[in-house]
Amino acid sequence: MDRSKAALIVQTLAGIFTDKPALKFNSPYQLLVAVILSAQCTDERVNKVTAELFKKYDTPEKMLALSAEELEKYIFSCGLYKTKAAHILSASADIIDKFGGEVPDNPEDLRSLAGVGRKTANVVYSVAFHGNAIAVDTHVFRVSNRIGLANADDVLKTENQLMAIIDEKDWSRSHHYLIYLGRSFCSAKSPKCGECPINALCEKKLK
Repeated sequence: MDRSKAALIVQTLAGIFTDKPALKFNSPYQLLVAVILSAQCTDERVNKVTAELFKKYDTPEKMLALSAEELEKYIFSCGLYKTKAAHILSASADIIDKFGGEVPDNPEDLRSLAGVGRKTANVVYSVAFHGNAIAVDTHVFRVSNRIGLANADDVLKTENQLMAIIDEKDWSRSHHYLIYLGRSFCSAKSPKCGECPINALCEKKLK
């Protein structure tokens, strides 16, 4: 696929989907916690959990008032709750100890936080700090390789290929478009190709 076709895909999706995340948050810290919780969990479930959690524990300082066991009770329904609780508490401590209580505003420092990988760092950097980055989650990985924006067997290669074919100014919003496309039309098992708004542009690399 060439860059002009990729640009047309982005333009088409921009007329259909929002470029805002489904996760609800009021600060970079809240977004960071929400993204950590979203691993293998729906955004709807995360929003329900954080609606209660953030009533009292919406800053790293307040979060550290919770023990791991107490936090686990709040986030149990998100799955992987023990690992996620440990990551949230460790990242909160890092934010206080290393960054003066403020979530760092660049991908490198974000990735230095406990439990924060490349995808989470890119989401926070692009959404909270309006940086240019593409976060490759399961939806973005599947959809971008299926429709022909990428041709890679891992997320890092996919990210690099997307950055090469999509204009930098469109990186962040394209991430959201591909997620919503994956949820609405390009599902893993039963893609709705006949209804898909980019059907004519798709290279349909279905397996």
